[in-house]
Amino acid sequence: MKDLHSHITLAVAIGNAVLAADNTPVAIDLQGYDAAEIELSIGAGGITFSGTNKIEFVLTHSDDDTTYAPVTTADMLGVTVATGGIIKSLVAAHAAAAAYRFGYKGNKRYLKLLADFSGTHGTGTPIAANVIKAHGFSNPQANQA
Repeated sequence: MKDLHSHITLAVAIGNAVLAADNTPVAIDLQGYDAAEIELSIGAGGITFSGTNKIEFVLTHSDDDTTYAPVTTADMLGVTVATGGIIKSLVAAHAAAAAYRFGYKGNKRYLKLLADFSGTHGTGTPIAANVIKAHGFSNPQANQA
């Protein structure tokens, strides 16, 4: 078995919570790493999503942690990015928990992930997201147990 553990570090992008409104995005610093993967976990939808009552996950990136711009498809692996940096949209029923992953190949130092709620969300939806930072310049990476 190959050793992945010594070559990755996790950073929390959206803390595990039941959300009914936008999160406050935190900056994920990629300095010292050559690769990043965004892992998004979504529980059963608190509502039946639609084109009006929806959640859009917006990924932005920055060189200076001040000016953020939406990612584009050219910055990502495994997803066609919609206008405004939308990497995932919940616009239809989401009856069961699911996990999604998106590769970041852009060249910016910082990432932020926003769960952008539109419409009415009387009941929250369980959401969590992590950024897996990989190919660090200094391995092995510290344990996070």
